Amino acid sequence: MAALGFIEISGSPREAGEALGRFGAHAVRAKLLTTHAWQTVMQWRGSDTSKIMAALVRERFPRVWDELEGLAIGLGLPFEDVFLWNCRGDLWAMSPDGCTTVQIPGVDTRRISHNEDGLPCFSRHCAIAECKLEGSAGFAAFVYPASLPGHTFAVTNGGLAVTVNNLRQREVVAGVPRMVLTRAMLDTGDLDEALSIVRDNPRAGGFHLTLGACSSPALLSVEFSAHDCSVTEVAVPSLHANHAIHPSMHGFSQIITDSSRHRQARGDTLLASGEPVDPLAILADRQDAALPIHRLDPNDPDDENTLATADMTIRASHIEWKVHEHPGQPARYRMINGHRQTEGASLQRD
Repeated sequence: MAALGFIEISGSPREAGEALGRFGAHAVRAKLLTTHAWQTVMQWRGSDTSKIMAALVRERFPRVWDELEGLAIGLGLPFEDVFLWNCRGDLWAMSPDGCTTVQIPGVDTRRISHNEDGLPCFSRHCAIAECKLEGSAGFAAFVYPASLPGHTFAVTNGGLAVTVNNLRQREVVAGVPRMVLTRAMLDTGDLDEALSIVRDNPRAGGFHLTLGACSSPALLSVEFSAHDCSVTEVAVPSLHANHAIHPSMHGFSQIITDSSRHRQARGDTLLASGEPVDPLAILADRQDAALPIHRLDPNDPDDENTLATADMTIRASHIEWKVHEHPGQPARYRMINGHRQTEGASLQRD
């Protein structure tokens, strides 16, 4: 049986949330509720910060609010608990969300390759979700139990590709949760719309995003926090681990773990070697035995393991991408935009 599942989600936002909740309910009860991460985040129950953040989501993103309510129903958990878990990185700098992204710009095609790093206990409990929601063009995304889609990697049927890396913001600010912002991005149609979600709303926490779209030759690197939003166009092959590196974010108060620092340094070294760039080889790299790019240690110091790898090629007509359970092994799933390609299906080409 595949370690990484595949599920189909449809209906209204609330119905989609319920289906996602049912998918993750067993893993949440068996694995998540007893973790240090869950207990730490639940300390915010009943807080003014929780109430303000909830009010902002209900007012500004009612579709995501409905999805969260459905998620709680499907999980069989109190709404506030599920809401707080989807605010975990806004409330706790050390939430277990890591990741590494390789960015390859180009005129005719752009490539984004991404290791998704999360709680080791969720190995074999995650999935690619093909989502066909009412009022949305639809998308496919890597999903964790008890979490909204959109904070990992995703591709929409409108031709937008998004990958997300954790930024460990030290300050707690009562804004729109970062996972709500990135979920809302999946209902947008192009880079400008996606950027407006981040720029035009009061932000709680921080993320790094790599954004590409069929409609634009640009490949964008975005770092945002509660106070700043930096957008740069990727001009040369680059790597981003999970800490802010843009010059304009120099004053960002963040935690940089040893793992993130080592992954960034090792990736920069590989890209500067003069060898042809192979993003999947970089993401599979374990040369730094203690703190490698590809993370498999159950005792990882950040409590994160690589659970999947996405490799996306963005063309003018479509986004062709693959999902690997290991970046050095054949792909488990092949996708065009937000749709899975079945065995024997011919891929669309320019």
